[in-house]
Amino acid sequence: MIKISSLIIAKNEEANIKRCIESQLNCIDEIFILLDDSTSDSSEKIIKTYPQVRYEKIKWLGYSETKSYGLTKLSHKWVLWLDADEELTAELQQTLTAFKQSKPKFNAYSMPRRAYFLGKWIKHCGWYPGRVVRLFDKEKSVFSNNDVHEKLNVNGSIGELNADINHYTDPSIEHYYDKFNRYTSLAAKDFSKKKSKVSLSDLILRPIFIFVKMYFIRGGFLDGRHGFVLSVFSANYVFTKYAKIWEASRNQ
Repeated sequence: MIKISSLIIAKNEEANIKRCIESQLNCIDEIFILLDDSTSDSSEKIIKTYPQVRYEKIKWLGYSETKSYGLTKLSHKWVLWLDADEELTAELQQTLTAFKQSKPKFNAYSMPRRAYFLGKWIKHCGWYPGRVVRLFDKEKSVFSNNDVHEKLNVNGSIGELNADINHYTDPSIEHYYDKFNRYTSLAAKDFSKKKSKVSLSDLILRPIFIFVKMYFIRGGFLDGRHGFVLSVFSANYVFTKYAKIWEASRNQ
């Protein structure tokens, strides 16, 4: 029988961590949380109410390095990587329970993820099914070295599971923009390693293209006002990222 460890990183996640943990209790054999030592809310107090959950407070190393460190602390070969604002649906819990009785044909598995944005499940905009690779053999996978939006590099083929992860991404616009500045800076830093010059067309056309792709081509208009707001915010994200790359190149 396969045993699965889950790996979670968390900082100030008192609104989410209980839901994340409880969605795993019936199907995951080991839950391990890396808690940022600058956490100032009640996340640690909540985690301590679950004696079956292991956790460690850690100085932040960056998304990729922190998760890579976490892998060294896990007991089992198979790992489920979750963010603290995610949860396993009942269907995915059942799928993982069945997986533990199987003989895996792949070294990693992707699953669809649906996002809860400003109080609504987003079904279009290119956000759903939004497959993410989250279940993997840690002996055959490594995290990329991106500063943000890190991913798994898997040695071998990737299979598919068909039950959803729920992602409670942005409960409010304020929350969205709290992340916005940090993420655009990290994304600009990553991208500037590949592209040091930004043209005027990058600043004008790329955001427009993102809006058109998400709202019209990917059907964001079917998500109503939420789809429109998300498409505008995403265009602004791209504009800000390239503006920050341009700013950095000028400073250099």
